[in-house]
Formats: sequence, C-alpha cells, structure tokens
Amino acid sequence: MEFDRIMNMTPEEQPVINRSRDRYFPIRTITRGTGIHPLPRHPQALDLTVPLQRRTVGLEEFMAAGRTAGLLILKDGRIAHESYRLGTDEQSRWHSYSVGKSVVSTLIGAAIHQGHIGSVEDPVTDYLPILRGSAYEGTTIRHLLQMSSGVFWEEGYRNGQSVFARMYDAIREGRDGGILEVMRGLPRVAEPGSKFQYKTGETHVLGEILHAATGRRLSDYLSERIWSRFGMESDGFWCLESAGGQESGGGACNFTLRDYGRFGLFILADGIAGGERILPEGWVEEASHPRRDSPQSDYGQIEKGWPLGYGYQWWSFPAGKQALENHDGAFTGIGIFGQFLYINPKERVVIVHWGCWPDPWIAGHERSLFALFGNAVAALR
Repeated sequence: MEFDRIMNMTPEEQPVINRSRDRYFPIRTITRGTGIHPLPRHPQALDLTVPLQRRTVGLEEFMAAGRTAGLLILKDGRIAHESYRLGTDEQSRWHSYSVGKSVVSTLIGAAIHQGHIGSVEDPVTDYLPILRGSAYEGTTIRHLLQMSSGVFWEEGYRNGQSVFARMYDAIREGRDGGILEVMRGLPRVAEPGSKFQYKTGETHVLGEILHAATGRRLSDYLSERIWSRFGMESDGFWCLESAGGQESGGGACNFTLRDYGRFGLFILADGIAGGERILPEGWVEEASHPRRDSPQSDYGQIEKGWPLGYGYQWWSFPAGKQALENHDGAFTGIGIFGQFLYINPKERVVIVHWGCWPDPWIAGHERSLFALFGNAVAALR
C-alpha cells in the first residue's frame, strides 16, 4: 500500500495496516520492564446482548456487524471477555489513533509530578520559544489539554485541503519539525479558553512540550514512568513524524490489547505503578472530567445532541443526576475508526475496543458501543 493512502484505507485494508504501522512509519520502541502485571480470568461468564439497528443481538453478531478487531473487558483487573477478530491476536500491536491523546495528557501529569512542568497554567511559550509571536502566544498548557486554545484548525481526515491534511503531509514527507511548523503558522480565531475545537495538532504540541521539559522522547518517558513500572506484557512503539525525530503526538501509539487494558488499570489505580505515585494526587479526577471553570467543554456543550464533556484529552460521561445509565462518572479515550479505551472507576471496569469502521466517524456507532459498555458494566455488577 502506498504511504499516502493510509488515511483512506478500505475496511478490508484497515486490520492489516492498523496492526503493522511499523512497516509504513519510522518508530521508536516503548520498552517494557521485567515483571508482568497479571490479568487473571474473571470467574463470571459474560453473556451479553446489545441493541443494533432496532434489534437486540448477541455479542458475536454485534462485533461482526461493527467490524470489531479486538475487545477486552476487565472487571477488578480480571479478564471477563477477550476476543480477537479480523486477523488480530494476542501479539498484535494496534494503532491507537486519538486514544493516544489520552496517553500524552497522562504523561503531562507525570511530568508535573516530577517537577519538569510547573503546572497546567504554565504558558506554552515558556517551553517552546519557537511559538513566540504566533497565535499560541498567551495560551497555556491547560488550554491545549482542553482543546480550547482559540487557534484555527480543521480536523478533516479525508479532506486534502484541511489543516489536518497539511499536518499529515508533514508526516508523509518525513519533515523533521514539520508539524510544529504547521502549528506555528495558524491564526487565532477566539480568545484562549473560550471555545472548544478538537485539534489533533495541539496534542502534538503537548508532546513537544513534554520533550522540551523532560529532555526525554515521549516513548522513552512513557517507558520509564509507566510502561516498565506497571508491568506491561509487551513492548509497544510510537510512530514518528520523521526518521529519528519526534513522536507523532496526536495519536500514534501502538500497543497490544491487554496492554491497552493495563494502561486503563494504571489510570484506575489513580496513577500508581510499582508502588510509586507517578501522577499527582487528584490528577486523574481533574483530567477525566470537565473543569467547573470551563463551560466550553462541559457536558452537552461541545456538540448538539452529544452528552459527553471533555477533560484533559479524555471524553467524560456525566455523573450524578445527569448520569447516563451504567456510565456514572465514566470516561473514555476515543480514536477514529472505532477505537475506545473506556474506564468506569465506580464499577472498576476497563474496556478496550479496536474497530475498523468504514469511515473515520460514523454518527451512532459510538452509541451502540456505549450501550455495549453499559451492558457489560451492568452484567458484571
């Protein structure tokens, strides 16, 4: 397959390409440690039904219809369901798409805990002087985490004229520093903190901040602080914007299904790995839900009919009286083509879904998956 067709894969091509990105991109390895965090089997058999197109179907039919490539359901750290389809298996390392954004935001928390970054209120230009004089002058790390910088963006995955396409061209051409060059040239369209606008490029900027603050590449920092300490089973890898260059921070991690699940368990453990606190106390709560002082990313405010809110690169379900059935206080990383890392702290459930949707985003497909996740939560309660 030609490199520039990656974003235009057919459904049949997707499973092959998504589990072999190292054939198409330069990568950097995320090294595991010596111990493995165990994932024992849950004693309860999980027999699920799911609504699908005004019918109720069994799990196998649901996964076939939705082109699921992998599904892992963990309850209390135990495997309640694990299945692989479309040629994947336990060794497959699957492309994260924007689920990787949640990984980057977590590393920001780790860098704050170590003192490499002062706080989320630090100006972006304190770490990236190259952005001085650009539209990012006056923005903070929190603005980037919340997708609320006020800088112009077009998230058009298959629109060759979008800003996303310009960013992707920099990757396709292997231009070192090319993504940051694109971001530097964007204009301002709103005041920082006033408007939510989803921007893949700004998560890459967060990755550049991490590199500048820690002196470590993202893959190495992830390995040192989380991967090796929590007991991941396999090495992962991160696709790079150029050979030997920066990780593509907008979402290009590649992990096995179980290690995605273990990352969810690390978040569920409030950021403790190997008995050591890696994330600041209270970080997970802050990062996983909209801030009270940020109405632009509050529940139901991002898009008409969309009930979720946005934290620090995590999509959040409402809690309390507004809670959706079985999702009280849950949150999820979401990537195009059907990638989800769902975490329900109240019920101690983590769910990983690998998808091969025919289009990057299909309205309604995510609601079917939310129903699946909720039914799994209820069945394991």
